[in-house]
Amino acid sequence: MGFAYISILMVSLAGFAILDRKFSLVIWKDAKWAAFTLAFGVLFFSIWDVAGIMADIFSTGSSKYISGLMMAPDFPIEELFFLTLLCYQTLIFWEILKRRRSV
Repeated sequence: MGFAYISILMVSLAGFAILDRKFSLVIWKDAKWAAFTLAFGVLFFSIWDVAGIMADIFSTGSSKYISGLMMAPDFPIEELFFLTLLCYQTLIFWEILKRRRSV
């Protein structure tokens, strides 16, 4: 059970990658821009999380669904996958909305 959450995040990322590939939305449209934007988003929200952890706003808590692998205190590895998923889905949805507006 300890890797359930990260597994779901990876399956979700794979699903978005399949959608992205099929319709050339983000990575297959402009890989450099997509990589930069994803990296910037994940870095920004990681810094946000670290600030929240330092201010005692965020904490890991306990769950049988997370792996227990920590990048730092109260910063589980699943958080990086979640932030990547969040940024990737936003880029995909943004591109879909742009395409719908131009039709």
